[in-house]
Amino acid sequence: MFGIRKKSKHIKRPVINIEYAPFPVVEAYKALRANIQFTGVGRKVKKILFTSSNPMEGKTSVSVNLAVTLGQAGQKVLLIDTDLRKPRVHTLLGLPLSPGLTNVLVKNQGFDAAVKRDSTRSIDVLTCGPIPPNPTELLGSTAMKEFLDSVEENYDYIIMDTPPVLLMSDAAVLSKYADGVVIVIQAAVTTFDMVKGVISNLEKAGANILGCVLNDVRMEEMSKHRYGTKYGYYRNYSHYYDKDSK
Repeated sequence: MFGIRKKSKHIKRPVINIEYAPFPVVEAYKALRANIQFTGVGRKVKKILFTSSNPMEGKTSVSVNLAVTLGQAGQKVLLIDTDLRKPRVHTLLGLPLSPGLTNVLVKNQGFDAAVKRDSTRSIDVLTCGPIPPNPTELLGSTAMKEFLDSVEENYDYIIMDTPPVLLMSDAAVLSKYADGVVIVIQAAVTTFDMVKGVISNLEKAGANILGCVLNDVRMEEMSKHRYGTKYGYYRNYSHYYDKDSK
């Protein structure tokens, strides 16, 4: 229905260090940060959900790196791993899985005891916690809404990493509690039909779709073409990349 997904090797996407990352990488996340901030002009866009059509498109690394970029710009950020099936935020950041979100939702741990304060990256992180038998029900529960309401005033941004939309309904269910949703698309892998399927599922749930992030763009391929100033910009800075970099 949504087209055939091309084979994709697992790509290692590290957490960026603003001081040492290649210039285009830093600028890409700064541009994403600016777009998110401008989206919020005149309306509240604080709780932002990141999702994708399928696994391995980079939604976790994008949400983590955006949170880091926001935090290092002086914003107070809470990053929540709401992928209660295959959580990865704790792995990327080198944090323990538990206690985490699921502990808070079932009320056997308070938020202050469960949250990890990452002073190095200037963000607060709530990892997944023990993987539950009923992820969708937990994410759509009153407890989830009450939790988000209780921490909302303490942060400038709450970034949530969620499971892929075409495989699970978790992101669509959780989107009713978010101010906006960002869809991560893997270049040359995700098909148009997949993206249409994601948008359709989210719109049926009443989600506010903020836009998309095109991930894993091959800079060397873009540099072969001349498509105006946007691609010229990438061409000019492509020498910062190693041969196999993304």
